[in-house]
Amino acid sequence: MAWSLDARIPVHLLTAGETPAPGMALLAEAPTAAFAPTMALFSLTGAHVPACACCGVRGPVAEALDRLFLGRVRGEFPWFTAIAALPQSAEAAEAIRQTLRDDAASSARFRLAPQA
Repeated sequence: MAWSLDARIPVHLLTAGETPAPGMALLAEAPTAAFAPTMALFSLTGAHVPACACCGVRGPVAEALDRLFLGRVRGEFPWFTAIAALPQSAEAAEAIRQTLRDDAASSARFRLAPQA
């Protein structure tokens, strides 16, 4: 019997007008009017180039995902089983996809949920 279990936390990339399901954590591009009890913001404005001397290879999306993950495991945030990502631009949506694909820590903890 073949089976597979992917225990990574799914990240749902929402489009404008979509609302997160109850109990989802929120990953949002700053500034945003959205709010959730469990939330992390990221900003691509002013972000340094990848692998710059001060930031290394991690970017703002990876740092925001780290804050969500660590808050979850430390009990600082209510438990969540999925993340709603609210990018405000195509560039931010691609940054989320790229982080989930290329950042080792993020891709080990999270996965992009299939689009409905």
